[in-house]
Amino acid sequence: MRKILLIDDEEKLRKLMARIIELEKIEVSQAENATAGLKLLEKQYFDVIICDVKLPDANGVDLIPQIKRIQPLAEIILLTAYGNIPDGVQAIKNGAFDYITKGDDNNRIIPLIYRALEKAELFKRVNQLEQKIEQKYSFDNIIGRSTPILSAIEMGRKVAQTGATVLLTGETGTGKEVFAQSIHYGSQRKNKPFVAINCSAFSKELLESELFGHKAGAFTGALKDKKGLFEEAHQGTIFLDEIGEMPVDLQAKILRVLETKEFIKIGETKSQKVDVRIIAATNRVLEDEIETEHFRRDLFYRLSVFQIHLPPLRERISDIKLFVSEFVNLFATKSNKRINIISQDYLKLLEQSSWKGNIRELRNVIERSVILTDDDTLNIETLPLEIRYPGTNSPEFITTLALSDIERLHIKKILDYTKGNKAEAARILKIGIATLYRKIEEYKL
Repeated sequence: MRKILLIDDEEKLRKLMARIIELEKIEVSQAENATAGLKLLEKQYFDVIICDVKLPDANGVDLIPQIKRIQPLAEIILLTAYGNIPDGVQAIKNGAFDYITKGDDNNRIIPLIYRALEKAELFKRVNQLEQKIEQKYSFDNIIGRSTPILSAIEMGRKVAQTGATVLLTGETGTGKEVFAQSIHYGSQRKNKPFVAINCSAFSKELLESELFGHKAGAFTGALKDKKGLFEEAHQGTIFLDEIGEMPVDLQAKILRVLETKEFIKIGETKSQKVDVRIIAATNRVLEDEIETEHFRRDLFYRLSVFQIHLPPLRERISDIKLFVSEFVNLFATKSNKRINIISQDYLKLLEQSSWKGNIRELRNVIERSVILTDDDTLNIETLPLEIRYPGTNSPEFITTLALSDIERLHIKKILDYTKGNKAEAARILKIGIATLYRKIEEYKL
């Protein structure tokens, strides 16, 4: 039930207002002064506080910061017998929802309360969402109990509380972006933006525009001003994935941001200040890239203030069961299946695989298994041939079905899994949507 606290030393007015509000099916508590009101705020949550400006032991305008410290999500409406503009302005600056005059604004009070309740509810939902996101990306949710990953997590927790630049190293698919998010949400910047970009996904010109933005007319096609990701990430964190792929001349501009906290938009002449933490990641050995002059030595030293290596999956075999359990639950829920049994042979083959694609590859294999199984058991028949028969790609391991039959059955299973969503099916099959439509027509699915 929605709750309101009334703080007013005029007892008759306070009780009358409480009765009017209670007719709206809203629970009302009362306090005759600031001291009693603050005590109630310490004990229970209120959506809205309606407070008189002139209290025997405090000024309502000055009381706002104290109320906000105790209940930051609550909205505050101030009442005054003699309204004046300076008090009203200061009340809003201090964080009040509104400032109204007793008697003159009687018709406004109920609609005003409803608007304040709506805003309080919105803030509550946003706060709950932020807490869920923070919990989702917590270090506690990183899967793994093996020594190498626990060591990386311990270092991540320590550096998260600092403002240090971090360089994450490790093979493709080891979870570097998840780790970067954990560092961000474990830091003082957790309520500010986390922005990620894969440096290998853009040409030099496009990457520079994405990172720093551009002015309208800076180049052909620049029809309007564009904010860059550094500007978007102000006071937060920017994650530069695959930074080893970044062109050398663009590396110099990243170095400038690290050294001066400034950048220049494309087409602009004046620099712009930015407060942003940089977390970079690479699957390359940057020391080797420095020797071949593909990476700047000075940038490497600035990025690797704190370096964390994420181990490949083959070095944390004991964690595979944990990943399997997590991914099976995820994909079984998605496909409305119940997986009760994972065969020991199935797990043994997973633990013996080399996992060149690491966690990402394992995730894809589990998704495939869940799609292919027709009962509540994951067994070796649902694994790809290269895992079932490591070291060989020989066609003798294909079943007696014709290749077209195998393809038809596989596409049908994927379409069943996606409930007919062809775009999602094409993503899982790693084929173009046009190709999928052609196959559907060809096999009359």
